[in-house]
Amino acid sequence: MTFAALETAAKARHLTVLGGFHPNADDNAPDDCKTLVLLGPDEPAFWPAFTQSPEWQDGAPDPMDRWSIRVIGGWAADLNALALYPFGGPPFQPFYTWALRTGRIHSAPVQFLVHDQAGLFVSFRGALALRDHIELPSAPPSPCQTCTAQPCRTACLSGALTPAGYDVPSCKSFLATPQGAANLSTGCNVRRICPVSQTFARLPAQSAYHMRQFQGV
Repeated sequence: MTFAALETAAKARHLTVLGGFHPNADDNAPDDCKTLVLLGPDEPAFWPAFTQSPEWQDGAPDPMDRWSIRVIGGWAADLNALALYPFGGPPFQPFYTWALRTGRIHSAPVQFLVHDQAGLFVSFRGALALRDHIELPSAPPSPCQTCTAQPCRTACLSGALTPAGYDVPSCKSFLATPQGAANLSTGCNVRRICPVSQTFARLPAQSAYHMRQFQGV
């Protein structure tokens, strides 16, 4: 299995390989894992495919998590690998630190994760813990290094998300106001204003879904 083959197989499942790394003893990866790859939605193909899935159609709770378990779990079984997920805890898997280990995902000025292609829209559906050592491509530098304006620092309309931290209750309170309604339907203003995010083909309907999940509506 090559990295290119993994990318092709991921795309066939409406996923993308966001990056990978070779774990060491400090990474809290499975003991027999030689390569760990993080998986996210393949945009813009993911959302139309997901909304046609049985998990979305059956009306039961947590459709995206159930979709992830079915699709990534099935793929892992084919590869004799272990599927890992950013949900289902506690305890939760250390996806934040795993993301930083890939070298393709970095901490933005507002402390959210930023990806070289997905920007601040980076999100995880799961990971594959592979038993084989797979050669990985070199990681590009953080996009924040060449982002002189860094608009994410001041883009939050409620002031809840800044380099000083994230006030989640204030964010949710703002989204419940008429002023926050636009963010509830189009997505987080900070995530959207990232220059890399603006070149990423994530559909507004998908962002609206995640905002509703976050808000609990």
